[in-house]
Amino acid sequence: MGMCHLPETGGPAAPSAAKTALLSDIDELPCIHLGDFTLTFELGEMNDHCREVALKELRETSENVGPALERLRELLAEDKDIVVPMDNDAWLVRFLRPCKYYPESAYELIKRYYSFKEKHSSVYRDLLPSKERNIFEANMLTVCPNRDQLGRRILVLELGKKWNHKKTTLDEVYKGCVLFLEAAMLEPETQVCGAVVIFDMDGLSMQQVWQFTPPFAKRIVDWLQDSVPLRVKNIHIINQPYIFNMVFALFKPFLREKLRSRIIFHGTDRESLHSYVSPKCLPDVYGGSVALPRISGLQWYELLLKCDKEYEAINSFGLKKSLEDVPDKKGKKK
Repeated sequence: MGMCHLPETGGPAAPSAAKTALLSDIDELPCIHLGDFTLTFELGEMNDHCREVALKELRETSENVGPALERLRELLAEDKDIVVPMDNDAWLVRFLRPCKYYPESAYELIKRYYSFKEKHSSVYRDLLPSKERNIFEANMLTVCPNRDQLGRRILVLELGKKWNHKKTTLDEVYKGCVLFLEAAMLEPETQVCGAVVIFDMDGLSMQQVWQFTPPFAKRIVDWLQDSVPLRVKNIHIINQPYIFNMVFALFKPFLREKLRSRIIFHGTDRESLHSYVSPKCLPDVYGGSVALPRISGLQWYELLLKCDKEYEAINSFGLKKSLEDVPDKKGKKK
């Protein structure tokens, strides 16, 4: 574990320095050294491939970016019910990119993002890495140290053999995913290229199946479909036993066609998985050839723990009525 200096950024939509991508006053980001590879948040300048994707898929041009930022600020300034860092270009861009620089759509996404947090305040209130050690200790969640062949982040959830449902609840699993995706939202390349999720269901038991409920399924689907400012490009289900059909049946009624079409079932067919994610980008356990080691849950915990201040800053914005109900450090409501 070490600290990495914040790099400079560039591009038509990027602020002049990566530090402006953060809402807190962190000067250095934590990093993990894996031999010759350093794992950290990638806040630097986008590569050529990423810039091309931003141009072709997201309408990210100098002609679109400036006016979109200006209009989005106007919409947010007119809304007296939310508190947001509207002077932070990088924060605004996080919502403009998935909306292809249509400011009205980005404004609606911001409202859904915060309304969702308020609706599920029991999960989101004071959500910090320092308070969620248990899920990382369970070592069920990880993000691959490398991206896939299209520049996407790869999140892996192992909800079978590694999941002791008596020690780790599904709400804790959900919180861990939120912490990961909030971190991913900081990265320009992830904002543009998106992310893929691999659900490894090897060893799923009937006792684990019973942990899933329709309200939980609806929360997950509502989050992914309407409330997260991140391009989730595919969800890959692998090694699933037959009883997984019972779990998916809970999710299916809430899925719209766009997200439903992005969920792919592979079973143990590695060639099927490789047709979407190159084996050059996957570990050997999934038939790949990546030489980099898996990042353990506790390694990720130590990394995210160093960013508690950033998550505190993220939690300090939202709907005014929600923020007013949050007690301050002396126990009084704001």
